Amino acid sequence: MSDFTTKELMACVMARDLEDGLGVPVGANLPVPRAAVLLAHLMHGPNMLVLLSWTRANLLDVPELRPFEFITDWRAAQWAESYWAHDDGFLNMKRRANWIFFVGGIQIDQYGNSNLIGVGSDYKRLKLRGPGGVGTGNMAAFTNRYYLYSQVHNPRVFVPKVDYISALGWGDGPGTRERWHLPGGGPRYCYTPLCVMDFDPDTKRMRLKSVHPGVTVGEVQSATGFELVIPDEVPETPLPTDEELEVLRTRVDPTGALRS
Repeated sequence: MSDFTTKELMACVMARDLEDGLGVPVGANLPVPRAAVLLAHLMHGPNMLVLLSWTRANLLDVPELRPFEFITDWRAAQWAESYWAHDDGFLNMKRRANWIFFVGGIQIDQYGNSNLIGVGSDYKRLKLRGPGGVGTGNMAAFTNRYYLYSQVHNPRVFVPKVDYISALGWGDGPGTRERWHLPGGGPRYCYTPLCVMDFDPDTKRMRLKSVHPGVTVGEVQSATGFELVIPDEVPETPLPTDEELEVLRTRVDPTGALRS
């Protein structure tokens, strides 16, 4: 299966970094992160704690995982083993030490800080109002690690400094999370339709990890509103395998949402 979409590529790459045993809330049910979580669960994570619409489910024997639109959608209950109580899930910090999460943003800056609040210097008259933190600040503070995800890659999203921080990344550089005594691991990777980025361990600035097929390093830098850390050699993002695409298309995404 040599023909695949960028969304399918992203889902496969994201899934490979999710190991068995993790707790993984699907969150806002965005199609690509959702597909990545389910693909990881089916292919190499039988003991993952998968949370769909706050229901706990093991989906290994489900032949097709039909998508649903909202986090409150009742259709997730068809696979549920139990309901994951809010206080037990969101407020149990010890349990979340083995959780990961995906965080989006209408702005993301060079240190991985994410903004879902809005754009504009006057918070009373925002030029663009976002959905709000919707739990991402809490999860970014306490989970084992988290991943940034953006459906677009341009200088309006990737800015030198976010107008507001709804999910703290590496703050203003090394030591920020330690000063705030945050136990979580911070952002690990940032996935976009152009590339995968990580963070330089010394400066905590966003660094180019790989470029997707057909994308150049120069194109990624031109689409980014700040100077990326760019290694001397930047590999191409590993392609999906035939097995990954088979599971993705027949079980995780049978309606073709990632192929549209």
